[in-house]
Amino acid sequence: MTLAIFDLDNTLLGGDSDYLWGQFLVEKGVVDGESYERKNQRYYEEYKRGELDIFKFLQFSLQPLSEHDPDTLDSWHREFMQAKVRPLISDASRKLIASHAERGDTLLIITATNQFVTAPIARELGITNLLATTPEQVDGRYTGRVEGIPCYQDGKVKRLHVWMDEHGYNLDGSWFYSDSHNDLALLQEVSHPVAVDPDDSLRETAMRNGWPVISLHNNSPVEA
Repeated sequence: MTLAIFDLDNTLLGGDSDYLWGQFLVEKGVVDGESYERKNQRYYEEYKRGELDIFKFLQFSLQPLSEHDPDTLDSWHREFMQAKVRPLISDASRKLIASHAERGDTLLIITATNQFVTAPIARELGITNLLATTPEQVDGRYTGRVEGIPCYQDGKVKRLHVWMDEHGYNLDGSWFYSDSHNDLALLQEVSHPVAVDPDDSLRETAMRNGWPVISLHNNSPVEA
């Protein structure tokens, strides 16, 4: 079966769930507001520039998970979904997912954002296959550390190839939708790379290579 692979943040979602989770924690008073918000913003800007140290960021972003019990975290996440995430899911995103499902493609989300944040979002979108950065758990609680390879930049490619080997897939005829130049390594591997509301760097690459450029979050899709 053909793989239809989707980035999540700023692709299927009209915003960044990792950044917004941090903002949500600030608004809840769970973290030190001024300091946490300043660091959250700094890491987000580094990500957009392609300069993010993923391990430093994960040390920062996973720490709050280790400080609270799973029931409390799950309760907060339900609030987060309602307040922050569902408004970011456009009809166009749902239609794109449905169009691949109707063709019989296997749907897969691949995202740098950690699995705690993203698993409920994948379920909301009706996508059962998810590759995300994995927060380590011991005895049912998060430790604040990352498990395995972070699902970021070339880590996405590595994680995807392991998943394909385990599940019997390949990239023949595959699709990948992304907004970010951070995903260039994977975009170059698939049969059908598609830039979605891309950053300036990815837009230039897409135009140069003749890749489609579409919008899921504006009224008028644009074509390369």
